[in-house]
Amino acid sequence: MTVTDVRKDPDALTLAITVSLDATVERAWQLWADPRQLERWWGPPTYPATFVDHDLTVGSRITYFMTSPEDERYFGWWEVLAVDAPRRLEVRDGFGDETGQPNDELPVGTMVVTLGEHDGGTEMVITSHFPTLEAMEQVLAMGQEEGMVQALGQIDAILAGTPSGA
Repeated sequence: MTVTDVRKDPDALTLAITVSLDATVERAWQLWADPRQLERWWGPPTYPATFVDHDLTVGSRITYFMTSPEDERYFGWWEVLAVDAPRRLEVRDGFGDETGQPNDELPVGTMVVTLGEHDGGTEMVITSHFPTLEAMEQVLAMGQEEGMVQALGQIDAILAGTPSGA
């Protein structure tokens, strides 16, 4: 598995997941930049993602949904705040309602992705910043940590060139 560390810091209101990848930083960046690659790993294995809009330009909105085994769709969105390809991505990260529009009843946070060389490969750190402790607890209770760890576990096959579904 590629996940090497998971740190929850209630005082800083963050969840940071560190991943070790057998790839260059440029190759690892493509996991975010190419929506078809992102679809292969964003979301736990039984909740595949479909990216409807994907543009890594500051100010743009990325929209996606994950489909459950029961064929239910769960929408999400990112507002791109900063891009420093291939090293850093920062987005506002929110949930969508059944139409894909932002769901104001669920917390909106910030996700920062950093990529750097490490031990001949790439270390990727995904840090979720929450607005309040209550928001952090709510999103963690919804399974964010477990879902992210499962999702990130799918990256090795992509980097190895394994076809989807294999």
